[in-house]
Amino acid sequence: MIIETHCHLDYLKSLTLDEILYRAEEAGVQKFITISVDPNNMDEVLKLSKLEKRIYFTQGIHPHDAKDFTEIEKNKIIERAQFPKMVAVGEIGLDYHYNNSPKDIQLRVFEEQLQLAVDHDLPVVIHTREADEDTKSMLSNFSNHLKRKGVLHSFTSGRALAEWALNDGYYLGFNGIITFKNAQNVQDVVGMTPLEQILLETDSPFLTPVPHRGKENAPFYLPFIAQKIAELKGIELNTVLDAAFKNSFSCFPKLVNEG
Repeated sequence: MIIETHCHLDYLKSLTLDEILYRAEEAGVQKFITISVDPNNMDEVLKLSKLEKRIYFTQGIHPHDAKDFTEIEKNKIIERAQFPKMVAVGEIGLDYHYNNSPKDIQLRVFEEQLQLAVDHDLPVVIHTREADEDTKSMLSNFSNHLKRKGVLHSFTSGRALAEWALNDGYYLGFNGIITFKNAQNVQDVVGMTPLEQILLETDSPFLTPVPHRGKENAPFYLPFIAQKIAELKGIELNTVLDAAFKNSFSCFPKLVNEG
């Protein structure tokens, strides 16, 4: 069985939710975490979790939209942190590639949301792009306070950040990027990451894995990612699936393991 630890179900357009869930179930996907990124979809991911028992959600503001983080969004995170199906604060972090929000605002909002995770004993879902040093510095400030840690999702950063994050107890999330021809750096990180700290994700509808490039990504493509991890590590597919399944519940304690 597989847990989809990072997708954006409200963004998928090519299939209905029922079609996505049916095809995902056929592929062995048991549960889904659909991720909040901006003020407009904080309510949407909550609604999806109410529609289907297998769907869980997060609350948080992506660094692209940090400039739009207000008391309204902060209060939603605080209010919903006690909801049984809110499994993490995220997607939060830093993105210096696009700088859609000024760096100083990204840093402030990242820090505020990390504090919310500490206050409510929740793990975090981290986005970091071209911001390795600042991400490490910010997370280091919370090392002794953030008990649940969380995941650096869609990991594409350098080996140094990977080593630091793994040593500090974080998981690394890998998706379709690891199947790309030009992703040797990420494949190398997969190779060095202990199996006990790997999570499977699609980040759908983005980053569709080979051999389905050009199509909208969806949770039912997770087996291709697991297979690539098995290939890179030289181990059996079931070994990857079993470990990632267990890791999902360890990283996100509010997921209900019915197996």
